Amino acid sequence: MTPNEAYDRLSTRSKEIAYLSSATAVLHWDLRTTIPHKGHAHRAEQLSALAKIRHSMATDPEIGELLAVVEGTHLTRDPLAVEAVNIREWRRTYDRAVKIPQTLAVELVRAAAEGQTVWEQARREDDWNRFRPSLERIVALKVEEAQALGYEEEPYDALLEYYEQGETARNLESLFNRLRPPLVDLVQRIQDRGSREEPSVLHRHFPIRDQEAFATEVARHLGYDMDAGRLDVSAHPFTTGIGPGDVRITTRYSQDYFNEAFFAVIHEAGHAMYHQGLPLEHWGTPFCSPISLGINESQSRMWENMVARSEPFWRYFYPRAQARFASLADVPLDRFVDAVNEVSPNLIRVESDEVTYNLHIFLRFELEVLLCRRELSVKDLPEAWNARMKDYLGLTPPDFATGVMQDVHWSSGAIGYFPTYTLGNLYAAQFYRSAAHAFGDLDGAMTEGNFEGLRGWLREQIHSQGSRYRPRDLVKTVTSEDLNPQYLVEYLGRKYLGR
Repeated sequence: MTPNEAYDRLSTRSKEIAYLSSATAVLHWDLRTTIPHKGHAHRAEQLSALAKIRHSMATDPEIGELLAVVEGTHLTRDPLAVEAVNIREWRRTYDRAVKIPQTLAVELVRAAAEGQTVWEQARREDDWNRFRPSLERIVALKVEEAQALGYEEEPYDALLEYYEQGETARNLESLFNRLRPPLVDLVQRIQDRGSREEPSVLHRHFPIRDQEAFATEVARHLGYDMDAGRLDVSAHPFTTGIGPGDVRITTRYSQDYFNEAFFAVIHEAGHAMYHQGLPLEHWGTPFCSPISLGINESQSRMWENMVARSEPFWRYFYPRAQARFASLADVPLDRFVDAVNEVSPNLIRVESDEVTYNLHIFLRFELEVLLCRRELSVKDLPEAWNARMKDYLGLTPPDFATGVMQDVHWSSGAIGYFPTYTLGNLYAAQFYRSAAHAFGDLDGAMTEGNFEGLRGWLREQIHSQGSRYRPRDLVKTVTSEDLNPQYLVEYLGRKYLGR
C-alpha cells in the first residue's frame, strides 16, 4: 500500500468515527436540554453503546498499521501541511485511545451521563449527599484513566493533555504563580478606590422573552450564524459543534438579573463562531478541529469581556437595550457600563468579573490536582472548597449549590478542563492586542456596530487554522511572541484603573 492510499484510508476511518461522534453530540445536547426526566437512564445506555463502538473503531490495529505507512514519508515533510497535521493528530489520538481499556472507556461515558443527571437534580435541591457518590465514582474512574495513560510527574498531566496539548501541572503552577500576585493587588486597588457603580440597575425586571430576543439579535450581529445554530436553555451554558451547519449554544435565564443570560450567550457565541470558522472542507479529520480548549476559550472570553463589556460596544447596542427593556429607560449609558464592569468577589464563577474570575480557576485547579493525587477525598471537597473560597475571594458559600456543586464540569468527568479558562483569558488578551495593532481603531469600529473586521481577523488568524499549530505555537505565530501573562494584567489595569 502506498502512503497516499494509506492516507486516504485513514481519512475514511476518521470520518466514520466523526459521524458517530456527531451523533453522540446530538444525544448529549438533548440530554442537557429537552430530554424527559424518565429518559435519562436509557440515554446513558445509548451513549455507552456508542462509546463502545467508537472505542473499537478508534483502537483498531489497522489504524496503527496505516500510520506506520504514512509517517516519515512525503506526506509529513512539511509539518504544517494539512496531511502532516492530520497524521500527527491521528497518531496522538490513537496512542491515547489504545492505552484505555474499552471497559473503562465505556464506564467513563456512562458515569458522566448519569452524573450530569444526578448533578442537575442535586444542585437544584442543594443535596450534596445525593451528588457525592456520583462524583466519587467519576473521580475514581478519572484517576484510573490517568494511570492507564501514564505520566511523568502528575496524574493530572495525563488528563490535562486531552484538553491542552503540551501543558503540565508544573507549567500551570508557574504561570498561575506569576499571575496571582498582580491580580490580587489589582483587586485590592479597585476595592480601595471604591465601586464605580452599584450594580442594582442589573437586578431589575428583564422579561425572559425579551432577554432571548435581545441576546439573539446581538449574537447574530457579532457574526454567529443562527441559520447554522440555535439557542436553547440548559442548567449550565454550553456550546456543542455537531457538524457543518449545526453549532448550538445554550444559556440560562433569571428574569431579575440581566448579566446571567446575556453574557453567557455572548460567551457561547464566541465558541460557536470559532466552530463555524473552522476549515469545514476538512470536516471529519483532525485539521477541522479547535486545537485546544484554551484557544477555544480565548474566543469566548474575548467576545464576552473585551468586546461585550466595553463602552464602545454599548454605545452601539445600549439604545437597542433600552428600547427592549423598560427597566433601563432611566439608566444612563455610563451607569450601565460601570454596572456590567463592577468588580466584586462573587460566589459564582460564570457571573464573576474579569479581575476576580481567574481566582476561581486557581481554586478549582488546585483541588483537581489534589483529587488526582488522592491527597483529597471527595467527602472532604466541600470543606476544602470553602476554605480556598474564603482565602482567595473572602467569601464563604452558604450552601452547596453556590459552592462545590455550582459547575457542571466534574459531573461530566471534565477533570483537567478548568485551567483552560485562565489560559483562554491569557491567550485572548494577547490576541486582542495584536488585533488592535492590526486595525488601529477597534473601539471606533465597535461604536459604529462594525464587528466584521475583528471577526474576519480572528477567522483568518485562528479559526481557519484549525489544528495546524499547537496552542503555544499558534500564539507565537499570531502575535510574534511567546505567551506572556503581562498582557492580561496590563489590559485589566488600563480598563479598571486607567493605567
